[in-house]
Amino acid sequence: MGKRVDNILIIQDLILVIEFKVGDTQYSHSAQIQVIDYCLDLLNFHAGSHNQKVIPVLVATQAAETRQNWEEIASLNEVACCNAENFGEIFSEIIQQFSHNSVINTQSWLEAPYKPTPTIIEAAQALYKGHQVQEISRSDAGTINLEITSNKIEEIIEYSKQNKIKSICFLTGVPGAGKTLAGLNIANQRLKKDQTEHAVFLSGNGPLVDVLREALVRDTVKNFKLQGLSKSRLAAERSAKAFVQNIHHFRDYYLRSTEIPVEQVVVFDEAQRAWQKEQVSNFMKLKKGIDNFAMSEPEFLINVMNRHIDWCVVVCLIGGGQEINTGEAGVTEWLEALKQKFSDWQIYYSEKILEDSVYLDSTEHRNWLQTTGIN
Repeated sequence: MGKRVDNILIIQDLILVIEFKVGDTQYSHSAQIQVIDYCLDLLNFHAGSHNQKVIPVLVATQAAETRQNWEEIASLNEVACCNAENFGEIFSEIIQQFSHNSVINTQSWLEAPYKPTPTIIEAAQALYKGHQVQEISRSDAGTINLEITSNKIEEIIEYSKQNKIKSICFLTGVPGAGKTLAGLNIANQRLKKDQTEHAVFLSGNGPLVDVLREALVRDTVKNFKLQGLSKSRLAAERSAKAFVQNIHHFRDYYLRSTEIPVEQVVVFDEAQRAWQKEQVSNFMKLKKGIDNFAMSEPEFLINVMNRHIDWCVVVCLIGGGQEINTGEAGVTEWLEALKQKFSDWQIYYSEKILEDSVYLDSTEHRNWLQTTGIN
């Protein structure tokens, strides 16, 4: 990953990650972050370091002695700091504090694989080729969570399909939790399972859509060539454009058309950033020449999918506290639309949406969701 730690010292059952700053007179914040970052990489991506005690150590050779907060060091919130004179003493204290006198098999540790989490581009390519999400997500906890989430939403889609129900799922997570990967996986799995559902991944992030599409096109053409087959770039582009779409293009198309969407499973990335009614109304008047547009973006998007006679599923990927521009609605506008106009829809949500005010700060909507939705 383009990183190289100064030293890794294995003592008994401890892994000490050591960063030297020769000549430094302070334990700089950037140096502490650097060594913590190395520790997290080992814990998350190096198989031999999973479930081991990894300790960050910063040696600033000319700095003054400082007090160690062992509890914070153990949780990787702080770094063990020492200088050229007392680092031996600090190492002895680390062993006293954390070692349980067992021993790491150093040969096995050295031979253990290092598997960084793929970029979202690499992940999309792998999924598109038919790999499973558990094969491409390298962090153990991340793999388990993604698999559980994907399987649960698969169950909801199958149940909605069999019982001719319209459903909406709110999938929450902090930035970096893997929501986009989960959404791509859900859309891709349904596309592979039943192409007549026309599952689609929608994002308002134009550059992401462009890059994902181009990556999928290049990879598809390359793989066909490696197999001695041919597939035109134009055909590959058509498939990629059907799988990953710009949410604004999707919206604009159904503004002009009253037809029933071909898509029955739709994943909305960053759904918390959909616009409130006033923002949409101003945009429609200025950019589209449509006066008196009286729906928020969530209401309009649900309304489009509600054209289906039998069933459909909408999956909203929600990042907490990420409404960053004027007029972005958050979860509240989705719930308001469901409450006022689409009360026959089944609502599925995680308890996190109730526990954390960054997702939903309205007591009224929180209470309504608890009595109406399915946790």
